[in-house]
Amino acid sequence: MARGGQQKNREDGPERKCIATGETQPKYGLVRFVVGPDATVYPDVMGKLPGRGMYVAADRKAITKAATKGMFTRAAKAQVNAPATLADDVETQLARRVVDLISLARKSGDAVTGYEKVKDWLSKEVAEVLIQAADGSGRGKTKLSTPHYGSYIGWLTTEELGLAFGRQNVVHGALASGGLTKRVVEEAQRLKGVREITAAGVVGKGKTAT
Repeated sequence: MARGGQQKNREDGPERKCIATGETQPKYGLVRFVVGPDATVYPDVMGKLPGRGMYVAADRKAITKAATKGMFTRAAKAQVNAPATLADDVETQLARRVVDLISLARKSGDAVTGYEKVKDWLSKEVAEVLIQAADGSGRGKTKLSTPHYGSYIGWLTTEELGLAFGRQNVVHGALASGGLTKRVVEEAQRLKGVREITAAGVVGKGKTAT
């Protein structure tokens, strides 16, 4: 039973404690870090690198805090080097991860792009997720609505979506239910936490997936 008397969702999976905030949450909301042979801290967004993992919430401020306040050294119980670019490195890895997953969904027929195709999927209730580029035209984006009980991803760039859909630049995309859709949404939420976006909706300091 969770705090407040609410039943914990068994589908949330294993939980880990964030070394920056002290909060415990499902692993999919955190970023794993490991210490390399050179005593440097490296992000492991796939969770596959060898070594004892240290977890930080998928949040730019939390990652920066952990890197600058010696929290990785405390968690590792050894002197380690946490690069100043750690949050940017996490963003780059997560952006690449989301792009790769959308690309796989496209190849399996679970993703489409193009205003008319996306609009058609939305009208037929095929789409579960609406994807729109952060730096796309605001006027065009307002003509499409997030599916009822669905999800919205609006913090990838036109360039990143272009890579995902095998085109030069993409503004609109949609994902059907099933397949990799849940994984795309989870990874996109982690990316949202570490990505900086300007008031105009354009991705800021973070790096794009190349």
